[in-house]
Amino acid sequence: MNDSSDSAAAEMTADNLDFPVWDADSHLYESEEAFLRHLPKKFAKDFQFIEINGRKKLAIAGVITDYIPNPDFAVVAAPGAHEKWYRGQNQDGLSMRELSGKPLAPAEPWRTGKGKVAELDQQGIHASMVFPTLASVVEARLGHKPESIAALFSSLNSWVEDEWGFARSERLYPVAMINLSDVDLAVKELDIALQRGARVVGIRPAPVPGPLGGRSPGDREFDPFWARVNEAGIFVCLHASDSGYDDMSRRWEGGGKEWIPFEPTPFKACLDALGRAISDTLSALICHGVFERFPNVRVASVENGAHWLPALLHRLQVVYGQMPKYFKQNPVAQFHKHVFVVPFYEDNIRELAELIPVERILFGSDFPHPEGLAQPLDYVSEFAVLPKSDIRKVMSENLQGLLQGTRN
Repeated sequence: MNDSSDSAAAEMTADNLDFPVWDADSHLYESEEAFLRHLPKKFAKDFQFIEINGRKKLAIAGVITDYIPNPDFAVVAAPGAHEKWYRGQNQDGLSMRELSGKPLAPAEPWRTGKGKVAELDQQGIHASMVFPTLASVVEARLGHKPESIAALFSSLNSWVEDEWGFARSERLYPVAMINLSDVDLAVKELDIALQRGARVVGIRPAPVPGPLGGRSPGDREFDPFWARVNEAGIFVCLHASDSGYDDMSRRWEGGGKEWIPFEPTPFKACLDALGRAISDTLSALICHGVFERFPNVRVASVENGAHWLPALLHRLQVVYGQMPKYFKQNPVAQFHKHVFVVPFYEDNIRELAELIPVERILFGSDFPHPEGLAQPLDYVSEFAVLPKSDIRKVMSENLQGLLQGTRN
């Protein structure tokens, strides 16, 4: 990187960007109707909002979950409230709840999409993918009921179509959520999403649950899904979720208490369930041959950061040296070709750009979640270590190409 590139990039601010910004990670806060409006009655007992001591709680398959403490999102933490935590600058030792500060009622553009385009204009964002929030709680708790998961996601996607649309004004691109447990239902939901104009679908970065246990999303059982993705030319997001990896902490610490993301402990943080889940999922897709069988498939890791990437690429290269006949192509080269990564603001962006092509890095703000930044374009300063032309790719061209079907 030359000095002139460094200087030009360092001078970039949110106010002087000369390209349209495309955000790979924003969120909506679902209403209770999101899962219930289109849900067939026979699944009603698998997803219920219940009032306990004056507060709404969520019961899944008859069991109360605290994974998301206020599942109706009557109040939420302010965008960027947890920044000090994730930057490791919590010198006062506050809990995440304390850092959250006074809760606020979510703005209408975070709930129904009404006014969201105007909010993007205010933020200086041209277009954004939009992920649900509550959807992350479903699969880990209903793995034994794949038909129920499919019905809940189908209902959610129908609600999104009602309230948001899947390519609203060619600026808002909600992600259609799909569960692979029943591959026939997964392909059916994918086809419905395509008919609605969806440009991207999401699956959980985890083993696919089922009555007989988990299996890799790269298993040939799921080839009909990947074949349809390959044919349609869309891409698949692996967004952070409850991937079921909390069982690791129970092996070490005992007990059966549910894992709560906003109540971390030092040991659980060191276990890094987030990094392990995405690393294992991408390893499964590569080692089980998805990209070799379906060369047009592209996946994006979203809200998983990039801290896990050096170790994963090293392991893939070592495994290739040990068992080269298992692969038609170097697994690291497969990663470089097929996988896009959305880093956190606290990640080492310079190192990331040395590990994978800059054409495979996406900007994602996580707005309006407290884990992100208060203003999405504050990320510009994090990418200032890159040349200006690379910042344009990361914050604009790469995602635009994916969503418009022009990115190889």
